[in-house]
Amino acid sequence: MKLPKEITNGFLIFLGIGIYFLLMNVLGLADLFYLRTLNVFFIFYGVNRTMQMNFHEGETDFLSNAISAMTTSVVGVCMSVFGLLVYSYARGGDAYVRTLSETFMFGGNPSVPTYCICLLFEGIASSVIVTLMMMLYWNNKYAAD
Repeated sequence: MKLPKEITNGFLIFLGIGIYFLLMNVLGLADLFYLRTLNVFFIFYGVNRTMQMNFHEGETDFLSNAISAMTTSVVGVCMSVFGLLVYSYARGGDAYVRTLSETFMFGGNPSVPTYCICLLFEGIASSVIVTLMMMLYWNNKYAAD
């Protein structure tokens, strides 16, 4: 059984983000917030890979490609947030999240679910932006109506 390309590429996004953050943690760079924003490049990679696969399969319909790209990015973001949820509880739960939130966008003391839900919304927003940008990039590759 072959998985759909959206799930496969979403899983690649998850792997890329997971390895990137674990590597940042090992190197002691996890507190640098601007390095955290670079995870968007993994979303770009996965969405672009899906768009390339669609193009090579002859899929040129704008709407179906947009849905495919959005599905890829949302799968990757959801898997990444779930991975963060599991990792946060493994590292101490709310106490671990408090150390993350000191250099991030939260004020106060967010709980693990609050932190993950906020990151989910942020990730979905970045998924929409990445999808729109990639659709603009790939738009000239498709035949005009």
